[in-house]
Amino acid sequence: MSFRGATAICLIFSMFSLGVQPLGAQNAIRIDPAPDLAHAGRANGFLKNYMPRVVPPINLANTSRLDSLVKAGNLYLSAKDVVALVLENNIDIEVQRYGPLLAREVLRRAQAGGLLRSVGQGVAAGPTSVSLAGVSINTNGAPATSGGGVNSSVLTQLGPSIPSLDPSLTTFANFGHSTIPQSNTVLSGIQSLVINTRTFQASYSQSTDFGLSSTLTFASQYQKVNSAFYSLNPYTTADIDLTVTQNLLNGFGRAVNTRNIKVQKNQLKVTDLQFKQQVITTVTAALNVYWDLVSFTEDLKARRAALETAKQLLDNNQKQVQIGTLAEIEVTRAQAQLFTAQQDELISQTNLLQQETILKNVLSRAGVATTDLANVHIMPIDSFSIPEKDNIRPVEELVAAALNSRVEIESDKINLDSNKINLVGIKSSLKPTLQAFGELTNNGLSGDATAFAVAQGGVPVFAGGFGSALGQIFRRNYPNYSAGFSLNIPLRNRAAQSDYATSMLELRQNELNLQKQINQVRVDVQNAVIGIQQARARYVAAVQARKLSQQTFDGDKRKYELGASTAYQVVQDQRDLASAQSSEVQAMANYSHARIALDQAIGATLEVNHISLTEAMAGKVSEGPSAVPVK
Repeated sequence: MSFRGATAICLIFSMFSLGVQPLGAQNAIRIDPAPDLAHAGRANGFLKNYMPRVVPPINLANTSRLDSLVKAGNLYLSAKDVVALVLENNIDIEVQRYGPLLAREVLRRAQAGGLLRSVGQGVAAGPTSVSLAGVSINTNGAPATSGGGVNSSVLTQLGPSIPSLDPSLTTFANFGHSTIPQSNTVLSGIQSLVINTRTFQASYSQSTDFGLSSTLTFASQYQKVNSAFYSLNPYTTADIDLTVTQNLLNGFGRAVNTRNIKVQKNQLKVTDLQFKQQVITTVTAALNVYWDLVSFTEDLKARRAALETAKQLLDNNQKQVQIGTLAEIEVTRAQAQLFTAQQDELISQTNLLQQETILKNVLSRAGVATTDLANVHIMPIDSFSIPEKDNIRPVEELVAAALNSRVEIESDKINLDSNKINLVGIKSSLKPTLQAFGELTNNGLSGDATAFAVAQGGVPVFAGGFGSALGQIFRRNYPNYSAGFSLNIPLRNRAAQSDYATSMLELRQNELNLQKQINQVRVDVQNAVIGIQQARARYVAAVQARKLSQQTFDGDKRKYELGASTAYQVVQDQRDLASAQSSEVQAMANYSHARIALDQAIGATLEVNHISLTEAMAGKVSEGPSAVPVK
């Protein structure tokens, strides 16, 4: 038998399968649409469905902004530059850029009817300073994500199984030869019946999100026997069969069978929120590190000034001892003060160098591994600026703004919606399984008329080629029909009831966790407001203390020069002044931290720092770097 007709049917099935798209394939709204992964090689059309898609290697090169800020061995940074470099080069943010790609691939899997995978990583905590005292408001809560940071190799699904929404084409071919000894030679006319067969089958299957499954099958079998008692030999049987099955209770409806797609679309939104949270967390931490670096720089200046004063005091005391106007013990005291000042200066310089290393690691993809970056010193351009008034809105207004802006609240609400979507499928599993099915088959038969058939009364009606069998099929000369239903009733149904009750309990827990998060937002905002008020009060007190210490030191120094005070008193005043200067610098840093914490608590970090999430996702900030100071 020729297989041209069967091959044509197979090609028809193939072309039909190419034109079918999975249901519910709309893309979710993105911060910045992630690019499609390229296909390996040059596969196009149908073949690309079976080719791996190429994932580009990671990029560890920093943007040109970092090099443009280096001059004469120094890296000049403003707070604005720190934010831009973090968005362009920070590793934690780069890791989160893969989140949308991962989530979209899981959505593709769900659109094909597959189970959801747990992918991605949670929000990474930002860097911390070498020494950070004062106000500390913890508002770095990460949004709850599906399996954040955990890649599970076991995929599970509660509720009715979701059908495969990708169509499938199956072909089968078989060539056989059999020799069968005959116990009744009267019927066959021979002692052994030899049958040569060629079988071909092609089927196309498709399921819909409504619970309907259908299979269209074409089959043909060619047989040639060595018996003379056949009317047709060789002969071909062929049929086209359509089978349709519809779930009516368990597994019925789009809400049940597309729940994974809806949940994953929600997860796309959560992924966006997680990226946003990572940007907020990293930028906040980097700004805190930067302002601590500014405070360490100012502290080092104060310590060096104290060291110069100690040197000058020692020199003056040595001269007075030489001329006999001062006891030698005062030289010893001045030397002790000098060594103490040197130790304080060394500690301050160490803190500054360590802080530089931390900040460099935040701003570079390769950290301090590159020699060029490791050898440069960071020179902060900005200085502390404390406004006369804070102009803070009422707490209730800030809380309302925070509840509308905080990532955690929005993420928890989306996850609650996903819980409810899953609950629809789990509830469906409580119902019995009732399926209605129907089958329609059109049959055909053709072959060559044998001498035995002619002798028996003429040429059979089935005599003809393969086209004759196809004609019988499409004219529906020999149809078969069947229809029915299948009902499966679990008598106790404990597993389904347990799954539903468990899911409801988890939903109630998540509702309480959402309320807990709302309560925590109120606490964060109020603590942040209190923190900034305290930071201002500490700053005002530190400024007054530094001024009084300066006046005391200047006054006692003049008295000492006139012989009306002692060197010990001058040394003590010098220590008090250095401590007051350090406290003032720390108070200014604490105020900056409190301001940053308030912005984070009310969800205004991106707005205050003029951060575009589109630019953050692209890893390229349009605004240029700050001008490097001309020395």
